[in-house]
Amino acid sequence: MKWLWVVAFVAPACTAPYNGTAGSTGDGDNGDRGHCTLQQSTLGTEVLLRCLAAAGGPAEWRQGDTVLGTYPAPGLALPNASLDHEGHYSCHHPSTGETWATICLRLGYPPAPPDVECWATSYPQAVNCSWVLAPEPLLDTDFLATYRHGVGAMAELGECVRTGPRSCSFGDVQVFSLTPYVVNVTAVNPLGTATRLLPFLLENIIKPEPPEALQVSPIPGETEKLLLEWSPPGSWPFPEYFPLKYHIRYAQEGSGPKTIGPYEQTSHVLTGLQPGTLHHIQVAAKDLADSGELSAWSRPASGTPWTEP
Repeated sequence: MKWLWVVAFVAPACTAPYNGTAGSTGDGDNGDRGHCTLQQSTLGTEVLLRCLAAAGGPAEWRQGDTVLGTYPAPGLALPNASLDHEGHYSCHHPSTGETWATICLRLGYPPAPPDVECWATSYPQAVNCSWVLAPEPLLDTDFLATYRHGVGAMAELGECVRTGPRSCSFGDVQVFSLTPYVVNVTAVNPLGTATRLLPFLLENIIKPEPPEALQVSPIPGETEKLLLEWSPPGSWPFPEYFPLKYHIRYAQEGSGPKTIGPYEQTSHVLTGLQPGTLHHIQVAAKDLADSGELSAWSRPASGTPWTEP
């Protein structure tokens, strides 16, 4: 299987300035230590800090300005390393105190396979994907995101263009194709890499955004009715060619909700309501052909049926 990879930047584990950024203890660091060697290791494991300048002999170790003691080669071992161990370390000549090396220790995890989900919220124009990592790696982690459609020499390969730190999008999709799309998201950090493949048929991931501009109005002379009006989601590009159907959820003050629908129009009259009672209404959308999933519910709007002046 051949993939098109997106060029990504990965923070190198090499000499870098230590500036007491988040994730380090900063014990004894006065911001004036110059450069140190960045070491990134796995939380909960034994971490070994090496002092190569000791040439196989003992070295005095310090964390910040705190003397930890003199340790033999190969270096300072930190069993079951926790976030309390992060920070600035240095090794010194055991007699003169001459500084031999400095290390900035950061701790975290290699990435787990990303938990990826993709939705066609602007069908048929684009697919939008996002992902999360659990547990959080706690270290700088970048992502490579691509997609494939088809198999063999005829497969279409492309970049899923990043739209945020953990999201991407791609367009020019083929509607009603029986060949799955496959999205590939790879997480990369200094401790490792992990990949997740997500296959799907385009029509199975249709999920519109919630309807917009919901208005609730009393109808003059009608004490048990409310007029509802709304607009299709602005991200749905062609409602005339790919129409939506709508579900309505409403509840009077102090009562549980009722759900009705679906309806193809962008307006509806609620009937049989309790006169003089405030009602709260929401609307959700779904592809008219019943593909994919129902949108999230719109922002609620409220209204009270007409009352005699």
